Amino acid sequence: MQIDLNADMGESFGPWTMGDDAAMLDIITSANIACGFHAGDPVVMDRTVRLAAQKGVGIGAHPGFDDKRGFGRHRILGLGATEIRTMLIYQLGALQAIARSAGATVRHVKLHGALANMASENVELASQFTEATATADADLIIVAMAKTQLETAARQSGNPVAAEIFADRAYNDDGTLVDRKTKGAVLQDPQVAADRVLKALEDQAVTSVNGVEIPVNPATVCVHGDNPVAVRMADRIRTRLDQAGVQVRPMHSFIGR
Repeated sequence: MQIDLNADMGESFGPWTMGDDAAMLDIITSANIACGFHAGDPVVMDRTVRLAAQKGVGIGAHPGFDDKRGFGRHRILGLGATEIRTMLIYQLGALQAIARSAGATVRHVKLHGALANMASENVELASQFTEATATADADLIIVAMAKTQLETAARQSGNPVAAEIFADRAYNDDGTLVDRKTKGAVLQDPQVAADRVLKALEDQAVTSVNGVEIPVNPATVCVHGDNPVAVRMADRIRTRLDQAGVQVRPMHSFIGR
């Protein structure tokens, strides 16, 4: 069995710091780098890209709503298809240009926060995202929350797809994520998270808060970089995967055309 371990990063802004990207990049195999809308800025993007490339970590774009105040977690309604498409292509293009200047390549794209959750629930929004990605770069791996509208749309796009499960988030019965405002929605215990990941890979299923088994075929596991225990959690998960004989590799090394 082989799996990718990813984390969201590059989410600092100016003098404000979010997460320990340098430590996380010693553990994970793919990095989802903020593109300046929900978080990040050009200098942070450049620094994160270069550090990921130096450490041999796969580089991905992590676009979201233009919502720094809410860290991309406010649901923004009423955007038209053209606004959605150009918003996504703009962010992706910015990271691709920075990566090229560093001699690196953007390998995947993964939506952030509220935009990701909305696309996982709404087939129209999911299709707008996947169509924009396919238009911009038909070789990009689309990272999609497993067993959601987003994965369905991604499979129809023609781009490579990596189905994703979350180590540190609780699930609803339909495979979407429990709202962060709900108690227990975000896991804080690295050991519990590692146990969940191993069980999900063994069973090819994630378990909802109500005990519903949701069949999945994951290619990548996410640890959110803004979680206060993110580095310890990622390290524990990586150790457990290694001990179980699971090959932890960048998604672009085993997913593609």
